Amino acid sequence: MRGRSLVLPVILVTWYMVVQIMKSKDIAIVGILLAIGAILRYFLAMLHTPLTPNMIIAFYCLAIILIRPKLLEALGIGLVAGVLSMLISSSMFPPANIISEPIGALVCFLLYAALRERTKFAPTVTTFLATLASGFSFAAIAIIAIGATYLAKYNGDMMAFIAVFVPIVVITAVFNAIVVQFLYIPSSRVLLRGQE
Repeated sequence: MRGRSLVLPVILVTWYMVVQIMKSKDIAIVGILLAIGAILRYFLAMLHTPLTPNMIIAFYCLAIILIRPKLLEALGIGLVAGVLSMLISSSMFPPANIISEPIGALVCFLLYAALRERTKFAPTVTTFLATLASGFSFAAIAIIAIGATYLAKYNGDMMAFIAVFVPIVVITAVFNAIVVQFLYIPSSRVLLRGQE
């Protein structure tokens, strides 16, 4: 329980660091999108599946794609998303989100910077690969931290775990990519209209 009591101060300090370097409009966009992702994550966590799909990833990817933050800002967004994911998780090892979400945010930041001028499907590709990076890094961290305990649910069979986990990550990645591509067009138009 002691670890949970430290979560709020971590969120506040992290958010304060992000706020210090971002514009207020960008902070509002990120906050709204992370809140939407957190609400969706909460309802999905209520389903009590072995591994909960993480919609927060879709919304932090959308935030990074829309506001195009600096590298440290993107990592801050990922860290805040990781703490939110950890708090609303029914997954095998919630603290892994604190590492896996900044990894996903970093992948999103780097890929979108590389692809945005090359293809109109940059949001789709970026979000798909960022979700895979986040999901597979989450699994690696969880297996390292509590592998034996969790694998006991699968009779110690790593292939059984992989057979359950990989489809969830890939399906979540496809869904997140579709959601972001679908929301990107109207969201970017609204942001452009607000800049006029």
